[in-house]
Amino acid sequence: MSRRVLSDKAKLGVQGLDDVLVGGLARSHLYLIEGSPGTGKTTIALQFLLEGAERGETCLYVTLSETEQELRLSAKSHGWDISTKFEVFELVPPELLLDSEQQQTLLYSSDLELGETTQALFKAVERLKPDRVVIDSLSEIRLLAQSSLRYRRQILALKHYFAHDGATVLMLDDLTTEALDKTVHSVAHGVLRLEELAPTYGKERRRLRVIKYRGQSYRGGYHDFAIDRGGLRVFPRLVASEHRTSFQRITVSSNISQLDDLLGGGVERGSSVLILGPAGTGKSLLTLHFARAAVERGEKVALFIFDEELGLLFNRANSMSIDLESMRESGNLIIEQVDAAELSPGEFAHRVRDRVDSANVKTVVIDSLNGYQSAMPEEHELLLHVHELLQYLNRQGATTFLTVAQHGLVGDMRSPVDITYLADSVLLLRYFEAFGRVRRAISVIKKRASPHEDTIREYQIGDKGVVIGEPLQEFQGVLRGVPTYSGGGTSLLGG
Repeated sequence: MSRRVLSDKAKLGVQGLDDVLVGGLARSHLYLIEGSPGTGKTTIALQFLLEGAERGETCLYVTLSETEQELRLSAKSHGWDISTKFEVFELVPPELLLDSEQQQTLLYSSDLELGETTQALFKAVERLKPDRVVIDSLSEIRLLAQSSLRYRRQILALKHYFAHDGATVLMLDDLTTEALDKTVHSVAHGVLRLEELAPTYGKERRRLRVIKYRGQSYRGGYHDFAIDRGGLRVFPRLVASEHRTSFQRITVSSNISQLDDLLGGGVERGSSVLILGPAGTGKSLLTLHFARAAVERGEKVALFIFDEELGLLFNRANSMSIDLESMRESGNLIIEQVDAAELSPGEFAHRVRDRVDSANVKTVVIDSLNGYQSAMPEEHELLLHVHELLQYLNRQGATTFLTVAQHGLVGDMRSPVDITYLADSVLLLRYFEAFGRVRRAISVIKKRASPHEDTIREYQIGDKGVVIGEPLQEFQGVLRGVPTYSGGGTSLLGG
């Protein structure tokens, strides 16, 4: 029986994973997928065979650890019926049989048991001549071999056999025995490691890494992934330098003339704006003004809300004459509630990228980075994620607005993370006390693309949203929270 001519690479059928592997697996080689129980090895293997079956290839699943019924139930939980897609060969080592006549009674019976197991595997392959094979799992073969030398020889024998046969083979290892044994790593053509992380609070996080892939390029580093009904979804690590587009860097308005004056005319398309300030200063409201202005220009906007319930946000915006619901119904506004406890950083970046790519979004709001940070195990990783995400959005011509809530209310303010050097523009909001009232002040402390005002202006939040006044030229120390007044008449909003 001659083998059909197939494409150069075998796609795994896992969303995002073929991108990480730059097209899939080189054919006629042996690969290892390793990870502790529950990380998704069997799910990847089933998707690998289902993808082959959809392409008309002959596929074989060899199981030494799970029964055929367990595999079918696992596939059914994802909505798959594998009964007609590929053959499941349930290979039970002789020493596991309950029939006493089949059990070995000699003290050193592993030689015979390993040989019988291997021969049964070879017979199934000879009968089917499969294009794709999954062997689940290596732990049983390692236990039968009993020594590292015999185990290595057995894996080499499998490798040479399948190389001659021309099949593409996935071997699964659950790392339940001798986790430091790297025998298969040196023999396999490629190695994929799956990991599961359990945060103190929230959903478990899963990630994968290509440890080895001989003679092939691949996307290095860790990539987050999720297991849902329908299989694995991998979120390849975002590399901004791979995504470049050309666009016109025009200045866009907030539709608030005084705010545009502060910003030297407005905000440049394809730039990032960071809005800093304590709780209640109106950071989210300012981003909504920019979002409404973008919708009025005919652009599409995406809001990613970490901290506020959407119903409350809609009501609050309506009370300030910003109708978010009508903008969403028109299709120009996309709003997503993000639960940081249930979402990995890689999946969030994938969501943002999908909105920009598929919906042609040109204004992105992330409110707030405090919520985004809670999805990160370490601050340093947050900076790397935000850097790549901002660079990607900038190169797609999208204007990005981020908010950060600072600790404290008046006086010395501290940020949970300092990303001011990453943003192209920084707006600073402050409370200050004057004449027996708590007031708000706004200033621009950084703008890369053009000159900007160096003044400090008071602003108020009312039923029309944000109203910005004239520069506070008669006050000193506004940003410290307790200014001194040196003028002959007040220049404050409302007198």
